[in-house]
Amino acid sequence: MSNESVSNVLAGFTDERNPDIFNLKARPKVTEKKPGQLPDSMIQQFFEDGYVIVKDFFTKEELEPCKKAIERFVDLLAQKLHEAGKIKELYDEYGFFERLTKIENDFPGANIVLHKYGVLPQAFKDLWTNERLLNVVEQLIGPDIAGHPVWNLRTKTPQNEATTVPWHQDTAYLDRNSYKVLQPTAWIPLLDANADNGCMQVAHKGHKTGKVARHQCCYGKTWYVMLEEEEMAKTLDVDLDKDIVTCPVPYGGMLLLNNMIPHRSLPNMSKRIRWSLDLRWQNPDQPAGFYGMKEHLLFRTSKNPDHKIDWTGFDGDDRWAKQKDSVADLQDVLPNAEDADFDTTIQGPWMKKWELVHHNQHTTKLNDSQQLTWHAPTKA
Repeated sequence: MSNESVSNVLAGFTDERNPDIFNLKARPKVTEKKPGQLPDSMIQQFFEDGYVIVKDFFTKEELEPCKKAIERFVDLLAQKLHEAGKIKELYDEYGFFERLTKIENDFPGANIVLHKYGVLPQAFKDLWTNERLLNVVEQLIGPDIAGHPVWNLRTKTPQNEATTVPWHQDTAYLDRNSYKVLQPTAWIPLLDANADNGCMQVAHKGHKTGKVARHQCCYGKTWYVMLEEEEMAKTLDVDLDKDIVTCPVPYGGMLLLNNMIPHRSLPNMSKRIRWSLDLRWQNPDQPAGFYGMKEHLLFRTSKNPDHKIDWTGFDGDDRWAKQKDSVADLQDVLPNAEDADFDTTIQGPWMKKWELVHHNQHTTKLNDSQQLTWHAPTKA
């Protein structure tokens, strides 16, 4: 298929290359020393290799509140499922790394319901805007920093296809107006992440062309886009024999990712849940690429060192309202609000960006004339 014919079919396809936006030339000049800043060699690695593993960055006191918030989410989900007769018991005798798995066994798709929750607790806000972390982000994008509207709590229960993300570039999920925007991600596991429990793999230097490769949708029984390895090799100059790197990250560490680097998560073959958060930032003067559903949120500005973050629009109720409006016209609408609360499918605009090569329960709710959403709403 010619490039011209592909571009007529795929809204996400472009021959555009912007290497200087994502490589070392994009590195900002930071002269002021601040707490948490990474060594020059690690910042250089981020731009040259497309990723960097940062060990021992967060303290226990910074991460434990996130775990407590997740425990409250899981308990709330269990209570609602139990009240609705969806699960036989609350499984409250199980801990942080086991309880959701027990709920999932009783109600398949519970991890998806929790993934769609969308509420941003104070603990997540505090981590996202952690002063030392933002000082690192400043080393990547400069002093003006916004939080990207796409953040995720990853509910990676053991041996679950819905939590195993295939090869992709993050930008493949966003509008094409984001293809010229550096949007670094911090992937933060809440345990020691390794190959056994499903840590990340990256395609070393796969960002260097500054190009978004052709993706497809949807992977297996999931809502994920996927990037074939042959396409990675052809379009992004990835050497499949040499460039695939497994990235174990200890608890307290993080994996910083360039939004153009291909990456995937390995399956969780352990007996424990691999919880993680992914948080994103960008320059506030650039488009978020979130299809107009929500804009980024200003965290720092060089114009006002005393800037106070206004979280309105990022908190749960506002996010639900926007998502409900977006999915109001989907076909196969669930018959009542109670069932909608426990819907285990996800639809999103990326499904119209790329060729649909595999249909499943997530794509059956799509219709060419209908509006799409990022994540379906839930009150879990």
